[in-house]
Amino acid sequence: MIPFSILDLSPIVAGNTPTQALHNSLDLAQHAERLGYNRYWVAEHHNMPGIASAATSVVIGYIAGGTRTIRVGSGGIMLPNHSPLVIAEQFGTLESLYPGRIDLGLGRAPGSDQLTARALRRDATNADTFPQDVIELMQYFQPDETNQFVQAIPGVGLNVPVYILGSSLFGAQLAAMLGLPYAFASHFAPAQLMQALAIYRDRFKPSEQREKPHAMVAVNVVAADTDQEAERLFTSVQQQFLYIRRGKARQMQPPVDDLTANWPDYELAGIAPVLGFSVVGSPKTVQRGLARIIEQTKADELIISAPIFDHQARLHSIELTAEARTALASQERTATAVY
Repeated sequence: MIPFSILDLSPIVAGNTPTQALHNSLDLAQHAERLGYNRYWVAEHHNMPGIASAATSVVIGYIAGGTRTIRVGSGGIMLPNHSPLVIAEQFGTLESLYPGRIDLGLGRAPGSDQLTARALRRDATNADTFPQDVIELMQYFQPDETNQFVQAIPGVGLNVPVYILGSSLFGAQLAAMLGLPYAFASHFAPAQLMQALAIYRDRFKPSEQREKPHAMVAVNVVAADTDQEAERLFTSVQQQFLYIRRGKARQMQPPVDDLTANWPDYELAGIAPVLGFSVVGSPKTVQRGLARIIEQTKADELIISAPIFDHQARLHSIELTAEARTALASQERTATAVY
């Protein structure tokens, strides 16, 4: 059975603080580690009232320091916001402190609106140099055999695993060309998922990091004891996207019984494709939904986002998701034995 991992945005829920959001993230990571999840990634977003993981490298250090075995990384670092050398030093430091447990996922979006992007990086054309910046960054992790004048210390010789993240065909092509693992952001932009996966697999060139393609697929999973309760919990992330569409991003709102009471049908229809790669329901519903996604995408790994307002419900959701994976693995073993 393919591994399951966790993608966390450290949600700041209404009435709460970034401090509590970050403490909840560590608690969730520790729970995920006990449940056997493969890796725990946090994402870089800026100027977002409901997301506490803006200083992504710092959050990764906090999570890695509070866990023991689970891999911890970025899903991702938005490289155009940063100097490749600075990111190499940050992740070289993380790898030095937590050897063999750090992943570096890279994206080329700003992780913010355009005004915030300009405040972050001053030069809005930095995204155009993303491929060159990825290559430069990877070179900083290579052994010191070239006598290059500028070095990342820590960083030299550490070979931190690099992943390319994307929600379009560009990242798929770059990951294939460089022979890197690829993660698609289908949890909020699934439109080009299947085409991107096909391009990535067809054009993949083996590299020192990977001999074969490795495709991670992101999916929202909201699991609860009943379909009705899961659907209610899911209204929190639906509200997040509705507010973002209105240009009014805010802290994650509590779930509601009926979205149509406050939101017009045309706005609800507008977010339906965005959240189309979501599995919401009881354990049996989640199991069927995950099986369908695995069969459809032939993913090598699923990375699960669990956008839930109540922390205890979120812990329960990843428990039920882990149980669904166990059930799917059992089915797979049975089918193999029969075959």
